[in-house]
Amino acid sequence: MLFNTPLLRAINLSIAVLLVALAGAAYWIAWRPLPQTSGEIAAPVSARATVSRDALGVPHISAASWEDAIFLQGYVTAQDRMWQMDALRRLAAGELAEVIGPAALNQDQESRRLRLSRIAEAQAKTLTPETKAIFAAYARGVNYYLETHRTRLPLEFTLLNYNPRPWRIEDSLLAALQMFRMLTTSWPDEIRKLHMLEKGDRAKVEFLYPARTGTEVAPGSNAWAVSGAHTVSGKPILAGDPHLEWSIPSPWYLVHLKGGDLDVTGASLPGIPAVIVGHNRRVAWSVTNLEFDVQDLYAEQIDLQNGHYQMNGQVRQAALERDWIGVKGQKPRQGDTWITAHGPIFLNDGGHNYALRWTAADMPTMEFPFLALDRARNWEEFNQTLRTYSGPAQNFIYADVDGNIGYHAAGVLPNRQGCRGDVPADGATNNCDWAGAIPYDDLPQVYNPPSGIIASANQDPFPADYRYAVNGGFAPPYRAREIRTLLSGHEKWKPEEMLGVQKDVYSEYLSFLARQAVQAWDKHPNSSAQMRSAADTLRNWNGQTEKKTAAPMVASLLDNELRKAAAKAAAPGTEGEYAARMAPVVIEKLLRERPAGWFKDYDDLLINSLSAAISAGEKLQGSNVAAWDYGQTIELRLVHPVGGELPVIARYFNIGPVPMSGSSTSIKQTTTRLGPSLRMVVDLSNLDQSQANLVTGESGHVLSRHYTDQWGAYYGGTSFPMQFDKIDAKDTLVVDPL
Repeated sequence: MLFNTPLLRAINLSIAVLLVALAGAAYWIAWRPLPQTSGEIAAPVSARATVSRDALGVPHISAASWEDAIFLQGYVTAQDRMWQMDALRRLAAGELAEVIGPAALNQDQESRRLRLSRIAEAQAKTLTPETKAIFAAYARGVNYYLETHRTRLPLEFTLLNYNPRPWRIEDSLLAALQMFRMLTTSWPDEIRKLHMLEKGDRAKVEFLYPARTGTEVAPGSNAWAVSGAHTVSGKPILAGDPHLEWSIPSPWYLVHLKGGDLDVTGASLPGIPAVIVGHNRRVAWSVTNLEFDVQDLYAEQIDLQNGHYQMNGQVRQAALERDWIGVKGQKPRQGDTWITAHGPIFLNDGGHNYALRWTAADMPTMEFPFLALDRARNWEEFNQTLRTYSGPAQNFIYADVDGNIGYHAAGVLPNRQGCRGDVPADGATNNCDWAGAIPYDDLPQVYNPPSGIIASANQDPFPADYRYAVNGGFAPPYRAREIRTLLSGHEKWKPEEMLGVQKDVYSEYLSFLARQAVQAWDKHPNSSAQMRSAADTLRNWNGQTEKKTAAPMVASLLDNELRKAAAKAAAPGTEGEYAARMAPVVIEKLLRERPAGWFKDYDDLLINSLSAAISAGEKLQGSNVAAWDYGQTIELRLVHPVGGELPVIARYFNIGPVPMSGSSTSIKQTTTRLGPSLRMVVDLSNLDQSQANLVTGESGHVLSRHYTDQWGAYYGGTSFPMQFDKIDAKDTLVVDPL
């Protein structure tokens, strides 16, 4: 019979051999690099230590000193995230093209123009002895991992065929600068507004850009604290959910550090020592991005051939910095950057050369207070430590076991003289110079407010009569207002109930647009069945931006059309340029006040915009408006930067696409680009009742059970215990001194 033929047996044998070979390859390049989490190892620590991992793979480090704890933090983070750490330092240094190829060249060139590597090298030389010791201990831990694992590094190194260099103090600074870059890049706003001013009506363009505005949907966060007056336990509860760009692995790494007088747990950043947000035995804290503008562009009159430029009526000489960017498979590329008194020549736009001034480059050193914050025992110590924090500027939300709650903005903020910093300044004058930084004591702050509630959602915390010039990409007030409404509307909170606030997807703004559109439709109905269906869909909507519903999709598309109409009215031809984060506030003001000179008839504006929104929606999801699914418009697809594009096996590296809920104006701020990257709730009455949840998992190894083991809970809106005193260890690694 056919089944017994020698040919078939040969084919079956070949398939078996291939499967065995594939299994062997998978074992060799993907399974062997998985971290050792039990047994014993020897390492350069001062005394025996342990690393106990719970069911989520979170390492609970117990060591004899803080130096040993930070050493082991570097070691275990490298165990789980070494390739991510290497990619972060390469991204900041402008060295990705060396290992990825020409696709990363533009990114590298921008990083070189920002001079991040040179900034890190300069700052490393000026670190205080205490800060240098922290970074050095972490680097020793990372390097001990590299020294003992050169033959079984994560598979990304195998796939890209390179070995990482040893970790340096400068590399941790580069990782910190990359986060600084992500949270403070605002220079594109200046160019966009300039283009609109050049083509439009200045008064209208200024109306579209309120004094305190910025890029639409920037990385931000929610954080709040309620006093014991609002809780069942009588002790405060603190909650935080930082909003960052989606990524796999997660931008956060959960860790518990115990050594000497250090006992802290929470979220760290791969490549950076200490806990960034979390709690110790007495205090808890979280952060949101302050959004204050810390970048300015200057139009320089410069000759790029010789570096001569004009400033205050004099000819000055710019300094030339030359870089060579390695490109995999190609010759290195030369990159020359001229450095003026304002900063590097960063951008050429419309024939103009712009220098970029940025607080990250202005700071003589990168102060790093987080290990001190990790040890703080009360508000006074916490507050004093924040004085040394340099950036990126953040809103720090605080609570402690004694019942206190507090807030303080912190970071180096430029004290601008004579300008707002909302458009490029004339580099030939000193009309937009910085007069140092705003003093720490003058930054927004509050301690034990009578309301018993502190909430931050990237809204503007600076009073209208603030003595210093304010400009920034502050978020519209909708998220902060909804947080306060929910917190005030419930008598006694339990810690687990805070997750419901973090998941809230009500959009006050989109709900307002829906009502406006329905009112306009009711005044001027027409025979269009789709328009009627859209109006009815909006009429019955409760403002919840939930997946599998049509109304939030209609409202979001309507919002897009209204923004384009407003931009066209202010500066025709620049509709694609308008991306102000305060656009919802602007559109709401236009529709509420209906000022003359913008539109002949605001009802017509709403009807026409609704019609255009329906046309746009038809192209996405067909003509049946009632069947539209908002969740598909903000589908999430987490793609691994290396394995995510591999044929056949990419799906094992990636998550999605999956439909999402939320909007840029709901507490759960969700877009295709960013969303809540961590959910944390700290119960100051019983720290073991606290909760924490990453989007994906602790590990960066695709074959690890902790690669995506937190995803189901994250997507379903549940969380996990944030183990502190009661640690349910699943694996324990004993570390003996060498």
